Formats: sequence, structure tokens, C-alpha cells
Amino acid sequence: MRFSIITVSFCSGEKLKETLLSVAKQTCTDYEVIVKDGGSTDGSTDFLKARKHIDACDAVMGEEFLSRVHFFEGEDKGIYDAMNQAVEHASGEFVLFLNCGDVLADERVLERVAAVISDVRATNCEEKKTADGRQKTYVFYGDTFSDKTKVIIASAPRITGFTCYRNIPCHQSCFYSTELCKKKPYDLQYRIRADYDHFLWCFYRAQAEFVHVDFPVSSYEGGGYSESKENKKRDKLEHKQITSSYMGKAELLKYKAIMALTLAPLRRKMAESKVFSKVYHSLKTAIYKG
Repeated sequence: MRFSIITVSFCSGEKLKETLLSVAKQTCTDYEVIVKDGGSTDGSTDFLKARKHIDACDAVMGEEFLSRVHFFEGEDKGIYDAMNQAVEHASGEFVLFLNCGDVLADERVLERVAAVISDVRATNCEEKKTADGRQKTYVFYGDTFSDKTKVIIASAPRITGFTCYRNIPCHQSCFYSTELCKKKPYDLQYRIRADYDHFLWCFYRAQAEFVHVDFPVSSYEGGGYSESKENKKRDKLEHKQITSSYMGKAELLKYKAIMALTLAPLRRKMAESKVFSKVYHSLKTAIYKG
């Protein structure tokens, strides 16, 4: 099986159906769906428990789709613990985490990503292992449509140390070799940036090969836990802790200097502004493709 799509939920209302519907519409059917629920009481998972069709979407989310869905529920210590639990059930080659409310960008996302994976493997058929003899692992990542600002956020065409420090691709637009997620579960000491810690581990420690797919993978809802005002201070603290554990002092000093010289705080405000985000991201995309 090629893909394991993981969604964790807790009292998500209609958002769970929206997310699963975007998967059910995919032209590529080489996938399984794993839904881990924390014990919802709002009825949002009743259709999965009963294995019943969804009336408004019978043609898409019927028995054939539901047969691909593995649903389980139980206590967890938060979203990252729930994701770790879900990964243990994954049998696909690649894992994609798609949060409730986030959707795949269009109906051909899985088909197009599968084609890129096949092309990369065909090109690297003689390089299945790393220089030190380990099996090669991959992270295929794409661009992201921001539902908040209504623009496409382009990901860097090449992952570097500075990319890791500054701004990694959206988590919902990354397909990880399942081995990477099972070998290094999300570190629960990080309440906001455990996915960031894992991404840097893949780059610095696992030495995975990162491949950019030049199209939007997901539509990101935004406005989540990490974006609330009360958590921004913790977000910065976790960023500092994580980067310090993977990057040396000289490397960090260089990246901080570049951020200061390029007016990073101002650029961040422009990127998040509904007024300036379209212009900002258009210029960024042009630079990446230039």
C-alpha cells in the first residue's frame, strides 16, 4: 500500500467529514485512512462507528471508502500522542497527517505524488541505500493553500539548514516514509512544535532525502493551537530549544543574522496579512522558480 492518511479528532463536528471527503474523492485509491479519536461526545464519529453511508455523500463516502478506514478511539495526552498512536497502525509506505478541517488541495493530489515517487525511485534505482548502508528514506513535500489568506504558500524547492531554521513546509503537505515516523515518534515534551522537531530530526539525524513536488498538496485551515496569542511565547521557546539541539552555535548565529538583515518580522506580518499576503507569496514563488 502506498499511502496511510492519518487524521486525529476530538469533537470536531463536521470538520472530520470534510477532511475525509477530500480523501474519498481522490483519483488514486492506493491508500488507507486511519482515524484516531480521543473520545468525542458530539456525534462527529458516529458514522464511522456504525459504518454507515453519509447521506449527502453516498456516491463518494460509501461502503467502498469506509472499508479503507481504520477507526479507533481512546485516551491520549494530546494531538501528538494521538498521532503517535495512529502511526502504529500505519501499513502504507508513506504517511500524511491531515488534521480535521484541512483537506487535500484537489482530487489528483495522491495520484500526482505517487507519480513523483515512482519517478524518483526509477531515477535512483541504483541508490536505494545511503552512503553508510542504511535504507534510504524520503520526505515528499509540496505547497500549501492557506484557507486563512486565500493564497498558495510555496515551499522552498530545496531543504537546507536555513530552511529548517526559518520556515519548513506545512506539516499537512509532507509525505513521510513511514519508517521515519515509527523510528522517531513525536516528542511529547513539545506541545506546539513536536512536528518541527521531527522534521529537523529527519533532515539532520535520519538524513532523509527531501523531494519537492511543485504543486499544492493541502488546503490548511489555520487558526490552530499554535497560533493563539497565549501560545506564541511557548512557540518561540520551543523553536529555540529544538534548533539548539540540532544546530551549532555558529550556524544559529549566522541564521539569526540573516533573519535580522532581511527584516524577517516585517516579512512575516506581510505573509500573514490578508492585504499583502498575495503579493508577498507571489514574489516568493517567483524567487523560488527564478
